[in-house]
Amino acid sequence: MWWEVILDALKDTAILFPFLFLMYIVIEALEHNTGVSKPRRALTGKCAPLVGTALGIVPMCGFSVMAAKLYRHRYITVGTLLSVFIATSDEAFLVLLTTPALPPLDKVVSILAMLGVKIAVGVAAGYLADLVANRFKKSVLEPIEQLEEHAGHVREERAEEHVHEEHEEREGHEEHEHFSACEHAHESKVQLYFVSPLLHALQVAAFVLLVNLAFGYLFWGLGKENVVNFLRAGKWIQPLVCSLVGLVPNCASSVVLAETYAVGGIEFGSCLAGLVTNAGLGVLTLFGGRKNSRNALVIMTVQFFIGVAVGYAVNAIALLI
Repeated sequence: MWWEVILDALKDTAILFPFLFLMYIVIEALEHNTGVSKPRRALTGKCAPLVGTALGIVPMCGFSVMAAKLYRHRYITVGTLLSVFIATSDEAFLVLLTTPALPPLDKVVSILAMLGVKIAVGVAAGYLADLVANRFKKSVLEPIEQLEEHAGHVREERAEEHVHEEHEEREGHEEHEHFSACEHAHESKVQLYFVSPLLHALQVAAFVLLVNLAFGYLFWGLGKENVVNFLRAGKWIQPLVCSLVGLVPNCASSVVLAETYAVGGIEFGSCLAGLVTNAGLGVLTLFGGRKNSRNALVIMTVQFFIGVAVGYAVNAIALLI
């Protein structure tokens, strides 16, 4: 029913909102706190793609959205972003876990196999992407160096403000100026770490809600049976078709892929191909401005071809077993 689409869109947006709010708090902390150099370097360290893959396998699209925002602010590398995107599966694993169409043993085997392949592919693709980026002299540490330079400017500004406050205190306004400075600092922290992140999160949540409604009504208008029949293309076309469906930035695509696989409509490798390309709403978060759009298209294209390759490879191996 049409009202179910609205309820689902509201539910998905409500689940995502805490991640958005937390993400913007983290971004503000990284931009303005000069004492978080270690966490900053950890985001681009040697284990970053591994950590990104581990977060991506959590059955929520919130981590892919956070990763996309952090990448746009250049706090994580393209390899880490790709690792998160490849590992993300939205609600597919939850669907496979709860579906009555698969026996318990088949559920466990399917989920563990998908997790294993996605982790391996996510980690490998992440490190390879960073290696290629470094080869073209796009250092993954450049954002950190820029941040430290910005932090140096912030420290200089704070030192100048401190000298100015001491000068005013020497003019006989010690108590009054102390109160004003404390009040201003309190207001600035509330504005910086609560109001600003909240407003940004609400803006993105509104956009996400509109997208969820649009794709929800698209799937509703097309009809679930028609989408399933589209997925049930020839065995050797399935990975390509499923990878295209996986690019749809909505949890409905991962749910349809998992349900169709559960009832035997598509092969295991074909379902895996769609889940590799599915990054939930994280893909939408990448777009913003002409330069960001180009980068987003490149990342989506790479992820699509990785998904297709994985799908065909897994289906071919299944025939040999």
